[in-house]
Amino acid sequence: MSKKKFAIAVHGGAGTILKKMMTAEKEKLYKKALTIALEVGYDILEEGGTAVDAVEAAVYELENFPLFNAGKGAVFTHNGKHEMDAAIMDGSTLKAGAVTCLNQVRNPVVLAREVMEHSEHVFLSGKGAEQFARMRKIKLEKDNYFFTDERYKQLQEVINEEGAHLDHNINVKEKKFGTVGAVALDVNGNLAAATSTGGMTNKRFGRIGDSPIIGSGTYANNNTCAISCTGHGEFFIRAVVAYDISCLIEYKGMTLKQACKEVVNNKLVKLGGEGGLIAIDKNGNVELPFNSDGMYRGYKSSNGKELIAIYK
Repeated sequence: MSKKKFAIAVHGGAGTILKKMMTAEKEKLYKKALTIALEVGYDILEEGGTAVDAVEAAVYELENFPLFNAGKGAVFTHNGKHEMDAAIMDGSTLKAGAVTCLNQVRNPVVLAREVMEHSEHVFLSGKGAEQFARMRKIKLEKDNYFFTDERYKQLQEVINEEGAHLDHNINVKEKKFGTVGAVALDVNGNLAAATSTGGMTNKRFGRIGDSPIIGSGTYANNNTCAISCTGHGEFFIRAVVAYDISCLIEYKGMTLKQACKEVVNNKLVKLGGEGGLIAIDKNGNVELPFNSDGMYRGYKSSNGKELIAIYK
């Protein structure tokens, strides 16, 4: 009997990520974080664990790493607060859980999974979501846990400007869409996807991006693929990016590669949407397309292939 294949991919955001703007030390840190997240997820798959367990664990690691805009490293809103979003989806059942506008939940992806498995709902927001978190005894933190100097500085640079900003350094116009995510295929042929983000610096009015929206920023279906997106959320919502890729495979018979190319490099570009995504299909093929200058990304497959990369 042939050995069942499995694989996992992770991302830590896309955008104008230029080598000339990166210190060697910071680059090393980013790569180390991606590697740790991949290894944690891969070990779960190697031991026969589920794709859902693997993506949750990988995203959990990235949420705890302050250089990414999720969990601990979440950016500041205009009011100097944090509003975090996350989603998770199980391709074997099409069950999903999502949360938005969280202020205090240490690991939003953990709460998203609780919503999927222990509530009758898919999507919870704000105070209600945090009430559910308390009910489920999910770890909460005070504001100072999420405070990082770099993120605070980013807010101060743009607080007097109209509009929200992508997780970036204004002076050098380095735009980073700092979402994190993971997709996986397990030995039983099940797919899963998870995404988590801190949103946009200086955002107002309870703005929500694509990350927690099932079908836009996160999607998994055993018949097709699992997708986690990162980019300018408004465009990803309007283009229903994650589900569109699945549809092109399901209804048009495209390969994962063809579907990703059509959506990321054609449809999104025409709309003016910048970013990328990680994708895995039911055969274990992995695609990491993006139309920006870079994307923190990596994958590891049971066929021995692995990659950690940042730039184009």
